[in-house]
Amino acid sequence: LQRDQEDVSRFCPSFQINFIMPPNSQIDGAGASSKDDLLVETEKDLHEDHISIDGVVYSLKGWDHPGGEQIKLFGGNDVTVQYKMIHPFHAASLVKKMPRVGRLKVNPVEYTFGSEFEKDLKEAVGKIVKPNQRFATPGFIFRLFVYISAYFGLLASWVYFGSSWTLGLALGMSQAFIGLNVQHDANHGAVSANPFWNELLGFGADMIGGSKYLWLQQHWTHHAFTNDITKDPDAKSTDPFFLFHNYPADSPLRTAFHAFQHWYMLPILSFYWVSSVFSTEAIDVTHISSKNGGLRFENAYLKAARPVTWAIRAFYIAATTLSPFLFHDPLTAVAHVWFMAVVESLTLAIPFALSHNFEHSERNPVADGPADWYKSQCETSCTYGGKVAGWITGGLNFQIEHHLFPRMSSAWYPYIQPAVMQVCKKHGVRYAYYPNLLSNFRSTTKYIADVGSGAIAPPAGGKKKD
Repeated sequence: LQRDQEDVSRFCPSFQINFIMPPNSQIDGAGASSKDDLLVETEKDLHEDHISIDGVVYSLKGWDHPGGEQIKLFGGNDVTVQYKMIHPFHAASLVKKMPRVGRLKVNPVEYTFGSEFEKDLKEAVGKIVKPNQRFATPGFIFRLFVYISAYFGLLASWVYFGSSWTLGLALGMSQAFIGLNVQHDANHGAVSANPFWNELLGFGADMIGGSKYLWLQQHWTHHAFTNDITKDPDAKSTDPFFLFHNYPADSPLRTAFHAFQHWYMLPILSFYWVSSVFSTEAIDVTHISSKNGGLRFENAYLKAARPVTWAIRAFYIAATTLSPFLFHDPLTAVAHVWFMAVVESLTLAIPFALSHNFEHSERNPVADGPADWYKSQCETSCTYGGKVAGWITGGLNFQIEHHLFPRMSSAWYPYIQPAVMQVCKKHGVRYAYYPNLLSNFRSTTKYIADVGSGAIAPPAGGKKKD
């Protein structure tokens, strides 16, 4: 049945779409099922142009998503959690505007939504930041301009005048600020309501040695399933050399040298740049850990994006890694590149490492069955410091607020933090707050040491132990 534009406009007057439905399919105002709905066995059987939300299968083709084309990256997957995560204030209404094509026969539920805690959070935060005001503030836009200008100025100096220790320090930190501030908000769709700016600034990930499309695969999966060891790629990103996750006492991943891992945590993190720039994942632009967690990234949208990733990666390597050899002997050139890489790595990786690895953090939110997603985001994350730390880290010091409202510009997190803390206290939800970076770092180091020694390891069988 092909609906003409007049019918579609009458169905959803505030949202102009064009789509073609399969024969005998029907849609009503609530997205209701028809007797001829396509039945799909499990999410693994979804077509690459389809997604499922709450067991209902929708088509990604034939309509314009207001957030941009990158939604197509997740084609072929169940995106129930990701969808509700990105649309906290209008998930129920927006889904009605999507062309429904079927339903899943099997729809396992890992996280629940709609709790009183969630409702109170949204009500409290919504009073401070209206849904249509959640994007970048003038102050944040000014910081973007400063960070981007500094990056290109330093990169040009590195290429034109030659590398140096001073430039290595400055360029390394500049790249980290692009990662923490520019690309992070952009790839969360939080800079602007206009997807063009989010998509453009999202390539900041590529301009610092990463990949926008790999980042989307990894980071959105991390956000949806934080500290879920079966699905969160960040929870096992350094296995088996270094353990972030608190594995059971009988885990084969545990070895004697992990007892010393808190001593070599920073050296491990210093390899972040190398592991990103020279990752084999850039070949097919598919994030292995996210794929191993059950998601599939083999669709036409990703395949079309690969040449862009390859081209920017080639430019980046030539500019940052090869150009120093034009000015210095090989040993000096390697030393400059390595120094720049370590500076960027530690400036980027330390804030990320602190965010979900600290004393008493929830390590396996779904171990005892389906969990309240909003509650799990609070108890797997921590917050430290205030506005100044937020300006430097792109608001990532407000990790709890960020995980609760990931499509809100980080500029707003200091303003909603008191409300979030108050709602958590009301509902008895643990809110981990550290007054500064150092206190958070100490807690993380203690946690890493206890994980490595097995002092807090769950007993054999994997039962929880706080």
